[in-house]
Amino acid sequence: MRACLTMLGAVLLLSACGGKPASTSPAAAAPTGAQQSRETASTESMAAGSGTASGAPTSVSSQGTFEGRTGELVNPDNSTMVFLYYDLAGIPPPMDNWVEGDSRVQYAPGPEKAANRKTVKAELESAAASVHGIGVLHLSMSANLSDYDPTYGEFTVQALSPSQEVEFQALGQKVSLRFANGRVAQIWKVPAAESQAIRDKIGRSRNVSMDVTLNILGVLPAPGGGVISTNVVDYELRDNQSGSVLARVQVPQ
Repeated sequence: MRACLTMLGAVLLLSACGGKPASTSPAAAAPTGAQQSRETASTESMAAGSGTASGAPTSVSSQGTFEGRTGELVNPDNSTMVFLYYDLAGIPPPMDNWVEGDSRVQYAPGPEKAANRKTVKAELESAAASVHGIGVLHLSMSANLSDYDPTYGEFTVQALSPSQEVEFQALGQKVSLRFANGRVAQIWKVPAAESQAIRDKIGRSRNVSMDVTLNILGVLPAPGGGVISTNVVDYELRDNQSGSVLARVQVPQ
């Protein structure tokens, strides 16, 4: 019996340490469903991290407008641009402050204040609603055209340069319009053979206006207003003295 027990112990010891490795369990051979989900999520997260950073500008749609907004405004007034800024930024406008600051409320006799307050608020809310979906602007403005540069064969539309901005002030707010692609948009290429005819037409005063189309790219909020960033799509240059069209320029995008 003792010999049998000794032999059995040796067999058990050999099995525990033995010549053949233990078989791999299913759990070790392949990840569980939960593990696969975590690995997939991790892979997707890394792929997303390799793309655009969260702080990058909002992408532009195929139409070139901010977040698919396709509505258009032609020469909007100051207050409309203030409402547009708040709508683009997704910031609730200080409507109550604007109502109380309106002269029809501020200077109205006591008994008339409530009715006037209601009227003013309705007008402001209607104006705010009217800019929903606006993504394209058409502005008429002075071109501030430079003299012809024969070295580069071009005029410069200085009103569109990156350092320039168009300001709108209303309701105690200031909104600035800037041109993100101004470095390209400001260049009006003209062959040297054609430049003299243009210079003769506009004279020394270079009194030239333009109608410009802008796609809204985004906004940069700031206290008391902010900045609306745009891309110049195209513009038409017009000699103010004769009223004739000098050029229609399509800006490379």
